[in-house]
Amino acid sequence: MTRAIWAALLGHWRRNPLQLITLLAGLALGTALWSGVQAINAEARASYAAAAATLGEGQFASLAPSQGGSIAQSTYIALRRAGWLVSPVIEGRLRHGAQTVRIVGIEPLSAPSGIIPMPHGVAPDPLAFMSGAGQVFGRAEALAALPETVTAQRVAVPEIAPNTVLTDIGLAQRLLNRAGEVDRLLVSPDQPLTRRPLAEVAPGLSEVAPQAEADMARLTDSFHLNLTAFGLLSFAVGLFIVHGAIGLAFEQRRAMVRTLRALGVPLTRLIGLMAAELALLAIVAGALGVALGYAVAAALLPDVAASLRGLYGAEVSGSLSLRPAWWLSGLAIALGGTALAGGGALISLARMPLLASAQPQARALARRDPWLAALAVALLLLAGSLVLWGHGLRAGFVMLGALLLGGALALPPLLGLVLRLAQSRAQGPVAQWFWADSRAQLPGLSLALMALLLAMAANVGVSTMVSSFRLTFTAFLDQRLAAELYVTAATPEQASAIEALGPPVRAVLPLMSVETQINGQSATLHGLRDDSTYRDNWQFLRAVPQVWQAFAQGKGVLINEQLYRRAGLSLGDTIPIAPGLRLPVLGIYGDYGNPVGQVSLSEPLFRAAFPDVAPRRFGLRVPPDQLPSVRRHLVEERGIAPDAMIDQSGLKALSLTVFERTFAVTAALNVLTLAVAGFAMLMSLLTLAAMRLPQLAPVWALGLTRRSLAGLDLLRALVLAALTGVLALPLGLALAWALLAVVNVEAFGWRLPMYLFPADYARLTLLALAAAGLAALWPAWQLSRMAPARLLGVFRNER
Repeated sequence: MTRAIWAALLGHWRRNPLQLITLLAGLALGTALWSGVQAINAEARASYAAAAATLGEGQFASLAPSQGGSIAQSTYIALRRAGWLVSPVIEGRLRHGAQTVRIVGIEPLSAPSGIIPMPHGVAPDPLAFMSGAGQVFGRAEALAALPETVTAQRVAVPEIAPNTVLTDIGLAQRLLNRAGEVDRLLVSPDQPLTRRPLAEVAPGLSEVAPQAEADMARLTDSFHLNLTAFGLLSFAVGLFIVHGAIGLAFEQRRAMVRTLRALGVPLTRLIGLMAAELALLAIVAGALGVALGYAVAAALLPDVAASLRGLYGAEVSGSLSLRPAWWLSGLAIALGGTALAGGGALISLARMPLLASAQPQARALARRDPWLAALAVALLLLAGSLVLWGHGLRAGFVMLGALLLGGALALPPLLGLVLRLAQSRAQGPVAQWFWADSRAQLPGLSLALMALLLAMAANVGVSTMVSSFRLTFTAFLDQRLAAELYVTAATPEQASAIEALGPPVRAVLPLMSVETQINGQSATLHGLRDDSTYRDNWQFLRAVPQVWQAFAQGKGVLINEQLYRRAGLSLGDTIPIAPGLRLPVLGIYGDYGNPVGQVSLSEPLFRAAFPDVAPRRFGLRVPPDQLPSVRRHLVEERGIAPDAMIDQSGLKALSLTVFERTFAVTAALNVLTLAVAGFAMLMSLLTLAAMRLPQLAPVWALGLTRRSLAGLDLLRALVLAALTGVLALPLGLALAWALLAVVNVEAFGWRLPMYLFPADYARLTLLALAAAGLAALWPAWQLSRMAPARLLGVFRNER
């Protein structure tokens, strides 16, 4: 009996191959975009873990300067003599042409066990690591990026973090031109009880807990959550296709199910075999989607790696690995999505009386409009309540999901209302039939139109957010990067020479900073020289009267918007700057593109609080026509390397390049989502074409030509797409506002102004109309070429 049931079930797909293609393609496309995003996230998190393992950051505590800067090698020696089991680490970046490699130097004899990763089956050789030309360990691509002047033996170790090489501390100090300096000291977990107190031996150092890996994962969590949300949206659009295909297939199978049950097939066995059939289709489509997702991820990963490097300083591998976590999640979401799409149909069949007749799909679906409208209102109310009372990034994404799903569910009732109004005002029988037939076809097209609405709303929302961000960020760069030339000194002598520059250099602005904690939030303290560059260019979100005068007199500090929001600060609140020094907040400024808090204080206050921090980077105010001569003077007279200087235009171009690559991924996902929605409409129109013959044949018999009917079908698709676009615009603008005012604030700590771009919206509408027209072109062409005998057969066959 089971074999006979299988033959009956599979026979439906043989007779309707287009439905099978629709189901498999919709699920595969949705799974591909989801799996691609998960593959990217998995690769990034693996890189974070590798970075932490490379330096022992996730395992060992470390000693670091309390007020920033570096540690003198003599301090390390004093700690060893005082009984501290510590090991020095130095790190920096070595530029070679257009590539930059992170150099990490360690001392192998004192380093904790296992900190030096080695290829499988190869034992570490400290003597080769330290003597002669030495050794450098890293991934093959990082080793290839080293300059030819590095003569050390290059050992490929895939376990090391991306774009990082590990070597002896002496070689690292020479490569980085930092003799006698270390950045931090790794602390062995087993310390002798007789060691002297840290405050007695090195009072300028403090112990840092082993949490760097968690810090990087937390810092980039918002970026990966954004990608996951877009992947889930793309999967939801694909799921609309699957839901429509499964619903249509089960509707057409009602007569077959009634017959099988009348022949004695148990209901439980029939439902079980149909569920197994859906599971088999989900596995096939999921496997195809995972393969497509791998290709999507491989294409997008370089842009994601560049974004994470530019925004957070996180190194992510540019190559993709087939990790079980993401491909298993792809198969799981394919199975779960199919269960969600087909569960309702299975329940409906299970409850169907034995002698129930098959009812037309349109009539069955039309009765759901009141329920869809009620559910849409409930979801939109949920989104509004989360805007008012929700907190946290995940609440923000739940709000976005409720907003989009509520808008999608509201589409069929709203379109039905518009079509009913158009029908009531139509003149002539053909026009009245056109609008009435459009209403009749709406239930069959509603899922495809909802997918189109989601895709268009996502495009409007994301493009508005990105374009608003671009305008704000460009203006921000014009304000903040006011110096014409930025120079980095390699030695204290070069720093002193830069400070002493005179005309034509109008002003020398030292760039000084230290890392700290403010109200439990990571922050960077900056020292600003009193100069018109800052007074003329910085814009405040909130500030006390005569803010710059009070700031120059050392009466307070300036903070960025991120710290203001995350630490719950306001004007007048005092914050700790250094031991014994607390200052009030005088102003709050926008700091777009920076994920961490920032505090700015006057140069005299900074130098008094942190006397050991000497500036190595400077901004020079130079007349533009004198810029080439100043660069030449710095190279020839002051010994500054050419690659240690970057002018304002170059720095802005670099920042904008990072910005564009950051949003290249979301733009690609938007285009793919719109393509999936267009495919959904094509499949819906094709599957409905054969079912519409009973409605078209009488109209053809009354005198309308096949060409006219095809033209009306094409016009119907364009009208429905245009109406969907009109409804998608306010939904997309609401999405843009939510992204800018809610999600962006929770994820990054800054709120962006919202701008409107009518030309972009018109272009998107035309693109959606073109997609709908192309989707309707094939079914219309088939109708125009349909044989008259097939239309006449409608009157001959019993229906």
